Amino acid sequence: MERPAVSMISLGCAKNLVDTERILGALAERGWLIAERALDADVVLINTCGFIGEAREESFGVIEDALLLKDARVIRAVVVIGCMVQLMSEQLVRQFSEVDAWVGLTAPETVADACEGAASATGGKSAPVLGASGRPFGYGPRLRITPKHYAYLRISEGCDNRCRYCQIPAIRGPLRSKPFERIIQEAGELVADGARELILIAQDTTSYGTDLYGERQLAALLRELRDVDGVRWLRLLYTHPAHIDDELIAVLAEGGTLLPYVDLPIQHANDAILEQMGRHIGQDGLREVVAHVRNAVADAVLRTSVIVGFPGEGVAEFDELLSFIREVRFDRLGAFAYSREPGTPAAELAGQVPDEVKQERLAAVMELQHEIATEQSAALVGAEIETVVDGKDVDGEWTGRTYRDAPDVDGAIRLEGPNLEPGMFIRAVVTEAYGYDLVGKVT
Repeated sequence: MERPAVSMISLGCAKNLVDTERILGALAERGWLIAERALDADVVLINTCGFIGEAREESFGVIEDALLLKDARVIRAVVVIGCMVQLMSEQLVRQFSEVDAWVGLTAPETVADACEGAASATGGKSAPVLGASGRPFGYGPRLRITPKHYAYLRISEGCDNRCRYCQIPAIRGPLRSKPFERIIQEAGELVADGARELILIAQDTTSYGTDLYGERQLAALLRELRDVDGVRWLRLLYTHPAHIDDELIAVLAEGGTLLPYVDLPIQHANDAILEQMGRHIGQDGLREVVAHVRNAVADAVLRTSVIVGFPGEGVAEFDELLSFIREVRFDRLGAFAYSREPGTPAAELAGQVPDEVKQERLAAVMELQHEIATEQSAALVGAEIETVVDGKDVDGEWTGRTYRDAPDVDGAIRLEGPNLEPGMFIRAVVTEAYGYDLVGKVT
């Protein structure tokens, strides 16, 4: 057959996106063409998310759409991979019998093998391949699908925290840190490929190194990464508040290319709920971490996430969460309704909250955060702030992100100025503010 083409759909988080880029690299190395549209492909490859019910429903819908293309003979095969397959392969095989191959979390080469088998005339359907490789990271080529100027750098896989609501240990296994030297090497490779902003990710970045080196090594790693030639911004995501220590805060305070941006998912603020969640920190501890970061790190930006409707959350517990958000005034906040995940300890707890109550509380949190964000954005009017140009929006306007904003999850700044190009780092004076977003004039 002629060179086959694959169209890949990547769902879920940035960790999944890195897996997608590794798999595309393995396919490209074997001569596959990469098609932007499913209509132009031989094989549609779907990297699923299985973290919560809402994510699984999205994955189901994408699989169904791809199978319609196969039924219409627009494409030759559908291959489904990733977290959801790792979590519930038997159910998926029964539910979607027309899928040509199922692959769990494994090396990119295994996924490439599955695509080749599915695309061949004699390929046939394959059984799920779960955890078939001892190489969870995939050290082969990486075909990036983010804009050239930023890249995600995964420093570990899996998690040992065992939060009682979370499926991650069941899906991705225990913590496995990537060797120090390999991370530095990969950072250099990403910079050589055009990245100027490196965004560190893991299930819990603050636990990095405990399995390999017997102690947390994130601070030491950050000191090395900020000196990699060509890095302009180094951004840190997914820090567990119970694991932030004085050394890490000291590194953040030193500045340089390491941005004063701390992603600190608190999940809740009521002590009883936090204990039931298995978060290993209470409200006073959260307050101390926030105060320590803000006192030590100049211009610190704090992002967080919270879960509403966890079992046992009554009116008083929810009001305590709202009060804590008002008190702390996080710069960025994402909120989620609790998802009752089968097999997790939290699913068996008494006091499950009705879905309609969860949605009401979710709306209340986001309304409060919008008020806080609007006030904070308005306070930036007149300030000059470092910004990266991301590209043009659907209206043809140049947009970017200040150092205060991570891709996809935070706000944007619309830019007014000449000779702009994606990936440029500029300074802009904030002229207007609209909720989460800003307008700036390039200086």
